[in-house]
Amino acid sequence: MVGDARRATLAISNFLRQHDLVQVQWVTLSSGKPGTPQRDGLRHRESYRSVQDPNQSGLPFVVDGLLVIVGGGAVDVPLLKWLSAQGARLVGADSGGDAIMEAGLVPDAIIGDLDSISDPEGWPEATRVFHIGEQITTDFEKSLYSTRAPVTVALGMTGRRFDHTLSAISAATRFARERRIILSDEHDVALAMSGPFAFRLPKGERVSIYPLAPIDFVHSEGLLYPLDGLHLEQGGLIGTSNESLTESIEIEPADDTPWLLIVEKSHLPALLSALRR
Repeated sequence: MVGDARRATLAISNFLRQHDLVQVQWVTLSSGKPGTPQRDGLRHRESYRSVQDPNQSGLPFVVDGLLVIVGGGAVDVPLLKWLSAQGARLVGADSGGDAIMEAGLVPDAIIGDLDSISDPEGWPEATRVFHIGEQITTDFEKSLYSTRAPVTVALGMTGRRFDHTLSAISAATRFARERRIILSDEHDVALAMSGPFAFRLPKGERVSIYPLAPIDFVHSEGLLYPLDGLHLEQGGLIGTSNESLTESIEIEPADDTPWLLIVEKSHLPALLSALRR
């Protein structure tokens, strides 16, 4: 009985209700090593609210236009430079700040627990550094809940480590109802969003629609395999490897359940143009 009690105390049921989504996590207490989350649900919710307080430490960091959040994964430097040239504001998620500097650019802000960045103190005067000590979330999610922007492109959040890719998708899912988040890897871009969307791209291009949660679609236009009346969910029917029949694509889900639109990276400018409209 004592052993059972000890094991029971190491399991924490952490119910996180955000944007009408409930996520259940069964986790163990961490060892406290750097980079190892100590998943304390109550502390997470308290720190989440306090960081979002606009009167605390200059947060949230508000961007009117395009925001780029850079992580410690594989970063497409030419794409980063192109986005910067389009007027994007740059935020480094912890060691992502190093990646921005290595590209010859200066981050507007560094956000994270600062356990992996090369020098937390030695940044240009123009760079604002925000230390967030809670260890329930990744630095990407810290950067998301500490910023406000209508459109966010995330670089260096996928690839290299599969668990990092999954955690980035999970973080994007949490915020898909309130902002448009584009994850970029070596080949594709994935737009996490909710609600209907229309965009343009050439005929014959791969268009994948992936359910982040069980979702019903009412109608689509311009796709080889229409989504009309389809129910998509992980482990069931999914919408990968569809194809554009026309240069104008329209997708209409039944509600605001989050979903992913995945196309080749070369179509990122078209996505950004559609999101600006």
